[in-house]
Amino acid sequence: MEKRNEFKRYEEIGNWDFSNIKYTVEQENSWDFYNEIAKYSNSNSLILDLGTGGGEKALSQMPDAGMIIATDFSPKMIETANINKKNYPNKHIKFVTMDNLNMKFPNDLFDIISARHTIIDAKQIYNCLAPSGVLIIEGVDKYDCWELKELFKRGQAYKDEISISQKDYDDIKNAGFSDINIQEIIQYEYYQTEDDLLALLLKTPILDDFSELDISNNTHKTIIEDDLFNQYVNKHKTSKGIELKRVLYAIIAKK
Repeated sequence: MEKRNEFKRYEEIGNWDFSNIKYTVEQENSWDFYNEIAKYSNSNSLILDLGTGGGEKALSQMPDAGMIIATDFSPKMIETANINKKNYPNKHIKFVTMDNLNMKFPNDLFDIISARHTIIDAKQIYNCLAPSGVLIIEGVDKYDCWELKELFKRGQAYKDEISISQKDYDDIKNAGFSDINIQEIIQYEYYQTEDDLLALLLKTPILDDFSELDISNNTHKTIIEDDLFNQYVNKHKTSKGIELKRVLYAIIAKK
């Protein structure tokens, strides 16, 4: 049910563009997902980008490479990505509809596989990577936006017994990767207005984890209770904006 709900949600969203949401970010370390990809790539690299959404980040921030294959399981997202691609005529990138858990590529093919804020199957990734290939992950961890989740008593990974980062690390190790580095990323996001924060919560699974359905027409419906939302906003208003603590993780693993 959750996977079906998630699919319907992304089909309805149709893009992964947050440019209209006004916020600033302060990060405790210097990690940057796309800089890490650039470190391991060159002009001949074949890169697979999993969960690319509408291609906004892949098009604007992926380094130049021999070819980038960018996938998403939502045909609507890939349709959006191909529209966005028209603004980057010199980018060597191809968008493909594919489920991360059912990868359709030959073994030993890619120099780099990247996955940002998406689910993975570590064994399938290991098989698709060329010898000495690199997996680069940025993910949202269990304790992301934790104070908000505690207030609403729900949210992405809220009831999970172990953190998402630990599960990914264990799966990657068990898949056969021998050189694995993991780190925590703490960010503080400051949303300019209540509407900006609400827009984030309506577009992402931070609070609902794709679990709510509008039974009347069988489409996704995000529910944000006004009293709880206002309680959070009133507590976390600062001179920089409404503060939201993000807890992410980064993994770099070599085959």
